[in-house]
Amino acid sequence: MNDDIFVTKPYLPPLEDFTPYLQEIWDSGILSNCGPFHVELEKQLAAYLGIPFISLFNNGTIALVTALQALGAEGEVITTPFSFVATSHAVLWNRLTPVFADIEANSLNLDPEKVEAAITPQTTAILPVHCYGNPARVEAFADIAKRHNLKLIYDASHAFGVQDAQGSILSHGDLSTLSLHATKVFNTFEGGAIVCQTPEMKDNIDKLKNFGHEGETSVVATGINGKMSEINCAFGLLQLKHIDHAIQRRANISKAYRAAIDTIEGLEYLDPSLGGARSNHAYFPILVGPEYTISRDDLYHQMKARGVHPRRYFYPLITEFDMYRDLPSANPDLLPVATEKANQILCLPIYPDLDDISLARIIDLLRSP
Repeated sequence: MNDDIFVTKPYLPPLEDFTPYLQEIWDSGILSNCGPFHVELEKQLAAYLGIPFISLFNNGTIALVTALQALGAEGEVITTPFSFVATSHAVLWNRLTPVFADIEANSLNLDPEKVEAAITPQTTAILPVHCYGNPARVEAFADIAKRHNLKLIYDASHAFGVQDAQGSILSHGDLSTLSLHATKVFNTFEGGAIVCQTPEMKDNIDKLKNFGHEGETSVVATGINGKMSEINCAFGLLQLKHIDHAIQRRANISKAYRAAIDTIEGLEYLDPSLGGARSNHAYFPILVGPEYTISRDDLYHQMKARGVHPRRYFYPLITEFDMYRDLPSANPDLLPVATEKANQILCLPIYPDLDDISLARIIDLLRSP
């Protein structure tokens, strides 16, 4: 009972299963530069996810920075204040101006109507997030982007394996980016990816992640070193063998949380139908309402004091950080839904190795904080 329970824990297959991959790397002497494991992981991920092309990166932030560069975004990019700060940092890294729009109360995703109202002559792109892995309103965003001639990039860091009625959620927009960080549903220790729809765009992205090289003697763009190492790729290949089991275990934990929270006044969870045709159960966010016994922050601190460590994803809003708060679109009066939900949100621990005893311990704390 004294073991701390954190909001997530990376899934690690048996170490002995990883050793043969390491032996292959040692035998080949190839550690990076898009080696055989890199090529194979891109192939297997494209098949598993049901997408045409994927480019692996060393992390999700560099993938998102490169995606904006690959599409030639300029001026203003409309995005959400309710996300991890890497979403908007990628905009700043490209010397673009983030414009924040409010979110929907039910999904906590970017609100298409608010996005359309925020478009100016300087707007060149929309950057929604599939928050918690729940699909954004992709049809509405596609319509807005088409009518206003805007690029559409999805930060799909949370959405590995998520599907809607049309298939992979990663197939929407001009580009989608993934995070394969240790905290994510599918991880390569550290990593990221860009999903695109054409071989020409993949070729462009692959050049940009390799310093802009085109062959040995030509550099055609101001690229970056975004390549994923062979060790990370090898681990990803092993992880793919376990991913369906990991997602099913997450689904079972989500079901148990929902059953318990249905009996606790003042706590709400997001409608599970928001997760699409196939959810990955990446997070389990709850909203702590005024009817609950104590405030969200009191619950958060009391759980931590008892060895359970939820996270207030996403509090504070991105717009409250120093580099964003002076932007006109960061005014809290323009973001009433995001402001309210950021003060209510609490993500409970969820990961495949969370055992039933630990799950019961978390639920007991929710019932009797």
